[in-house]
Amino acid sequence: MKRLTLSAPAKINLTLDVVGKREDEYHLIRTVMQTVTLSDTVTVTRVDEPGIFLRLSDKNLPTDRRNTAYAAAKAFWNALPEAQRVGGIDIYIDKKIPQQAGLAGGSADAAAVLRGLNRLWDDPFSTDALCAFAVSIGADVPFCVRGGAALATGIGEVLEPVKSLPDDLFAVVCKPAVSVSTAEAYKAVDTFEGERKLSDEAGLIAALEAGDVAAVGAKLYNVFEDVLNLSEVAAICEKMREFAPLGCQMSGSGSAVFALFTSETDARACREALRDFGTVYLCRPLTNE
Repeated sequence: MKRLTLSAPAKINLTLDVVGKREDEYHLIRTVMQTVTLSDTVTVTRVDEPGIFLRLSDKNLPTDRRNTAYAAAKAFWNALPEAQRVGGIDIYIDKKIPQQAGLAGGSADAAAVLRGLNRLWDDPFSTDALCAFAVSIGADVPFCVRGGAALATGIGEVLEPVKSLPDDLFAVVCKPAVSVSTAEAYKAVDTFEGERKLSDEAGLIAALEAGDVAAVGAKLYNVFEDVLNLSEVAAICEKMREFAPLGCQMSGSGSAVFALFTSETDARACREALRDFGTVYLCRPLTNE
């Protein structure tokens, strides 16, 4: 029996804009994503019994094909040469990343499963190959396979690596009780009739390259925060700004909110002040360099 335990890091969106829609109704986006140290822990094991067996610390989550981790294991198994399909796969996930938060918790788990199984089967697939069938599992899964920071376009599957946030920054992440359906968030963008702000994605990437964290904070942007206009998100941001972060905004389609700090003292104080606003985490950026 071979076993491997991996970290499955969450992501935050430094910029996020919806720029169109394909004929198949998938939305086209442009987003700069960054992995952070908030993570699930995924253990994958090769077992003698045929089949895919998934267990999670959160008993409310599905353990069948509705779960992206299961879907990832199935995709990996189907891609293996028939001669290598011996035994089965056992997966256990210790969940820490909140659900319906815009932090890619499910995609992170799926990516960790793909990376782990690839290693257990002695690396039959390149990273590019893993990403190629990862997109059929979820649009964020290819990014989660690679990690670090990247500009994602298309439906999120076209990745261009960019310089990561410095790993000496601190991110406070707060997930309020309210959750957001991704489908409903995109529908809100489609029907929004107000004036939308413009994303300065190029300026943010230039700031990352220059290591200008103040400029990064000033150029954070998320179209869903503007369009959904959630009172819980606004309240969290208002409280975060009392601690003078570099910037703060909602991640993904929500509802988690993050703030970036250069000072650990300020970040910890912000975390404590947000205890009554939701579930709060203190983490740091992860680089792929």
